[in-house]
Amino acid sequence: MSYNPAAGFPRIMPSLRYEDVSAALVWLGRAFGFTEHLRWTDEGGIIRHAEMRLVNAVIELSAAPEGYRNPKSLGEVCQTLVVFVDDVDNHYQKAQAAGANIITTPEDKPWGLRQYTVDDLEGHRWEFSQHLRDVPPAEWGAQIME
Repeated sequence: MSYNPAAGFPRIMPSLRYEDVSAALVWLGRAFGFTEHLRWTDEGGIIRHAEMRLVNAVIELSAAPEGYRNPKSLGEVCQTLVVFVDDVDNHYQKAQAAGANIITTPEDKPWGLRQYTVDDLEGHRWEFSQHLRDVPPAEWGAQIME
Protein backbone atom coordinates (compact mmCIF):
# COMPACT_ATOMS: atom_id res chain seq x y z
CA MET A 1 0.00 0.00 0.00
CA SER A 2 1.35 3.43 -0.89
CA TYR A 3 1.17 6.49 1.34
CA ASN A 4 -0.28 9.67 -0.15
CA PRO A 5 -1.60 12.07 2.48
CA ALA A 6 -2.78 14.50 -0.21
CA ALA A 7 -5.32 11.95 -1.42
CA GLY A 8 -8.25 11.22 0.86
CA PHE A 9 -7.18 13.39 3.77
CA PRO A 10 -9.15 16.44 4.87
CA ARG A 11 -7.80 19.80 3.72
CA ILE A 12 -6.95 20.71 7.29
CA MET A 13 -5.41 18.13 9.60
CA PRO A 14 -4.66 19.02 13.23
CA SER A 15 -1.18 18.09 14.41
CA LEU A 16 -0.75 17.69 18.15
CA ARG A 17 2.52 17.44 20.08
CA TYR A 18 2.72 14.83 22.83
CA GLU A 19 5.50 14.09 25.28
CA ASP A 20 4.47 10.41 25.11
CA VAL A 21 3.01 9.60 21.69
CA SER A 22 2.69 5.91 22.56
CA ALA A 23 0.50 6.65 25.58
CA ALA A 24 -1.52 9.18 23.58
CA LEU A 25 -2.23 6.59 20.86
CA VAL A 26 -3.62 4.14 23.39
CA TRP A 27 -5.54 6.74 25.36
CA LEU A 28 -7.10 8.53 22.36
CA GLY A 29 -8.27 5.16 21.04
CA ARG A 30 -9.79 4.08 24.35
CA ALA A 31 -11.26 7.44 25.36
CA PHE A 32 -12.36 8.95 22.05
CA GLY A 33 -12.60 6.00 19.64
CA PHE A 34 -9.76 6.98 17.28
CA THR A 35 -7.96 4.16 15.45
CA GLU A 36 -4.29 4.22 14.59
CA HIS A 37 -3.61 4.47 10.88
CA LEU A 38 0.15 5.05 10.58
CA ARG A 39 3.17 5.00 12.86
CA TRP A 40 6.78 6.06 12.30
CA THR A 41 9.29 4.98 14.95
CA ASP A 42 12.89 6.18 14.95
CA GLU A 43 15.93 3.95 15.35
CA GLY A 44 15.78 4.47 19.13
CA GLY A 45 12.23 3.11 19.33
CA ILE A 46 10.58 6.50 19.90
CA ILE A 47 7.34 7.12 18.02
CA ARG A 48 8.04 10.37 16.17
CA HIS A 49 4.90 10.59 14.04
CA ALA A 50 1.55 8.82 14.02
CA GLU A 51 -1.83 9.34 12.42
CA MET A 52 -5.22 8.39 13.81
CA ARG A 53 -8.65 8.34 12.21
CA LEU A 54 -12.21 8.74 13.38
CA VAL A 55 -14.60 8.10 10.50
CA ASN A 56 -13.38 10.63 7.87
CA ALA A 57 -11.30 12.78 10.26
CA VAL A 58 -7.54 12.48 10.63
CA ILE A 59 -5.25 13.79 13.37
CA GLU A 60 -1.48 13.72 13.44
CA LEU A 61 0.48 13.08 16.62
CA SER A 62 4.11 14.11 16.81
CA ALA A 63 6.76 13.66 19.46
CA ALA A 64 7.31 16.90 21.30
CA PRO A 65 10.73 18.46 20.78
CA GLU A 66 13.08 18.74 23.74
CA GLY A 67 12.06 21.59 26.00
CA TYR A 68 8.40 21.40 24.90
CA ARG A 69 5.84 22.02 27.63
CA ASN A 70 2.37 20.72 26.97
CA PRO A 71 -0.73 22.84 27.66
CA LYS A 72 -1.52 20.87 30.83
CA SER A 73 1.86 21.64 32.38
CA LEU A 74 1.44 25.32 31.49
CA GLY A 75 -2.06 25.50 32.95
CA GLU A 76 -3.49 26.82 29.69
CA VAL A 77 -5.31 25.72 26.56
CA CYS A 78 -3.85 26.68 23.21
CA GLN A 79 -6.59 25.41 20.92
CA THR A 80 -9.78 23.38 20.86
CA LEU A 81 -10.37 20.54 18.42
CA VAL A 82 -14.01 20.16 17.41
CA VAL A 83 -15.06 16.63 16.43
CA PHE A 84 -18.49 15.45 15.28
CA VAL A 85 -19.68 12.08 16.58
CA ASP A 86 -22.90 10.11 16.06
CA ASP A 87 -23.86 9.72 19.75
CA VAL A 88 -22.36 12.38 22.01
CA ASP A 89 -23.76 10.89 25.23
CA ASN A 90 -22.25 7.47 24.57
CA HIS A 91 -18.99 9.14 23.55
CA TYR A 92 -19.01 11.18 26.76
CA GLN A 93 -19.47 8.04 28.88
CA LYS A 94 -16.44 6.38 27.23
CA ALA A 95 -14.27 9.49 27.62
CA GLN A 96 -15.28 9.85 31.26
CA ALA A 97 -14.56 6.16 31.96
CA ALA A 98 -11.12 6.56 30.37
CA GLY A 99 -10.28 9.40 32.75
CA ALA A 100 -10.75 12.42 30.49
CA ASN A 101 -10.72 15.71 32.37
CA ILE A 102 -14.34 16.80 31.90
CA ILE A 103 -14.70 20.54 31.30
CA THR A 104 -18.41 20.61 30.38
CA THR A 105 -20.98 17.81 30.32
CA PRO A 106 -23.22 17.10 27.31
CA GLU A 107 -25.62 19.96 26.72
CA ASP A 108 -28.06 20.88 23.96
CA LYS A 109 -27.01 24.18 22.41
CA PRO A 110 -29.31 26.75 20.74
CA TRP A 111 -27.50 26.25 17.41
CA GLY A 112 -28.76 22.65 17.17
CA LEU A 113 -25.79 20.70 18.52
CA ARG A 114 -25.34 18.61 21.65
CA GLN A 115 -21.80 19.17 22.91
CA TYR A 116 -19.34 18.42 25.69
CA THR A 117 -15.75 19.49 26.30
CA VAL A 118 -12.79 17.56 27.73
CA ASP A 119 -9.03 17.80 28.06
CA ASP A 120 -6.97 14.77 27.06
CA LEU A 121 -4.13 13.18 29.04
CA GLU A 122 -1.69 15.97 28.11
CA GLY A 123 -4.10 18.90 28.27
CA HIS A 124 -5.28 19.30 24.68
CA ARG A 125 -8.88 20.57 24.62
CA TRP A 126 -11.51 18.61 22.66
CA GLU A 127 -15.14 19.52 21.99
CA PHE A 128 -17.32 16.65 20.82
CA SER A 129 -20.54 17.54 19.03
CA GLN A 130 -23.62 15.76 17.73
CA HIS A 131 -25.96 17.42 15.24
CA LEU A 132 -29.51 17.35 16.61
CA ARG A 133 -31.41 19.70 14.32
CA ASP A 134 -31.00 22.46 11.78
CA VAL A 135 -31.51 25.91 13.29
CA PRO A 136 -31.50 29.13 11.23
CA PRO A 137 -28.55 31.25 12.40
CA ALA A 138 -30.81 34.24 13.10
CA GLU A 139 -32.61 32.18 15.78
CA TRP A 140 -29.46 32.06 17.90
CA GLY A 141 -28.08 35.49 17.04
CA ALA A 142 -25.71 34.74 14.17
CA GLN A 143 -25.77 35.72 10.53
CA ILE A 144 -24.39 34.12 7.38
CA MET A 145 -21.72 36.28 5.76
CA GLU A 146 -21.46 35.88 1.98
